[in-house]
Amino acid sequence: MSAIVTTAELRRSRVRLLIVTMLFLVTTVNYADRATLSIAGPSLSKELHLDPVAMGYVFSAFGWSYVLAQVPGGWLLDRFGSRWVYACSIVIWSIFTMMQGWIGFFSGAAAVTALFTLRFMVGLAEAPSFPANARIVAAWFPSSERGTASAFFNSGQYFATVIFAPLMGWIAHAFGWRHVFTVMGALGILMGLIWIRTVYGPKEHASVNQAELDYIKDGGALVDMEGAKDAKAASGGPTWSHIGQLLSNRMMLGVYIGQYCINTLTYFFLTWFPVYLVKERGLSILQAGFVATLPALCGFIGGVLGGFISDAILRKTGSLTLARKIPIVGGMLLSMAIIGCNYVDGQALVVGLMALAFFGKGIGALGWAVVSDTSPKEAGGVSGGLFNTFGNLSSITTPIVIGYILSATGSFNGALVFVGLNALVAACAYLLIVGKIQRVQLRTS
Repeated sequence: MSAIVTTAELRRSRVRLLIVTMLFLVTTVNYADRATLSIAGPSLSKELHLDPVAMGYVFSAFGWSYVLAQVPGGWLLDRFGSRWVYACSIVIWSIFTMMQGWIGFFSGAAAVTALFTLRFMVGLAEAPSFPANARIVAAWFPSSERGTASAFFNSGQYFATVIFAPLMGWIAHAFGWRHVFTVMGALGILMGLIWIRTVYGPKEHASVNQAELDYIKDGGALVDMEGAKDAKAASGGPTWSHIGQLLSNRMMLGVYIGQYCINTLTYFFLTWFPVYLVKERGLSILQAGFVATLPALCGFIGGVLGGFISDAILRKTGSLTLARKIPIVGGMLLSMAIIGCNYVDGQALVVGLMALAFFGKGIGALGWAVVSDTSPKEAGGVSGGLFNTFGNLSSITTPIVIGYILSATGSFNGALVFVGLNALVAACAYLLIVGKIQRVQLRTS
């Protein structure tokens, strides 16, 4: 029997590994484009004479449209499939990223308005990205591999900083902040073209064989989710009843609250963290770009490790609830180390505590695995869209709240406490509200 199993293993293709690698690469570019403004921010705000409150609102521009477009973006995914919707999303957000390098042609209020508008359009175009990631993982991966796959693509948010923060910092230092946007926009357009050549549904991909298809289907993968486009279009997509049922589900509401709080840490890192290093800790823009890589690298390691830990717990206990909750709760409690930065002076200690906090955040960033585990097959995109809507409300509130804290106190101390307390609330949401983690079964109308 062992020999037979080994032979079957050898025959099984590994196309799903290519798919998750593409999700990782696109997510890396996605988060690099979101972070362009934080790297260019110190020079840009000085040139345009923006105070902290104004910068907070400009940082939040992405979040307003990103949140508003989540459910419509998820509906598009459910009706037309992930491949082409995602490809268009990548190219469009990259064009708007590139255009941000042109705001130097404006001045004063016109420049601020143009920058806010372009960031708003980037958020609008990026809206389908993470719901699409969750749909693709649900279609391509069995339950026993879903935690690792989701953690791997999600860790692209940290890898983006590891790779691109030093690059963008160097570009801003050597060539000016405008070129940060043009270079990253061009890279995104290239990634969109690669995506459309490599990503298909399990039943449509030319390289997948029957052994792999049987393996992922028997393991719980929703292999039909990314196919049958004509049937999806004819059905009209998910209904308001589906949305109402998801919003009234206690488990999903707990997950939504948890993701909102987890993303508060993410958006502090994407918006104010480089400014914190420059204004509060006295680093140059170039130094901040390089220093930011250590917490990001620890977040990346934690993110991948969290997926492995979760799937290992699932294999050992058979409990999806324990497998997802243990890393999430433990990681969020570890993330509260960010508050410790208020009580140390040395730059090495500050960076070390930030690294520890983002390592914990990486371990706990399994929300998209939970979405893949719980989303109903009839409305996977809308489920991911609702999850990302609630989660990314923090992309609006975090930069604005921190901007007001800085304006009122002149210090980042209150901001770090605010971020750390959100990590605590995330842990409590999973412990006290979520309950058993299982796939939502929708009632028919």
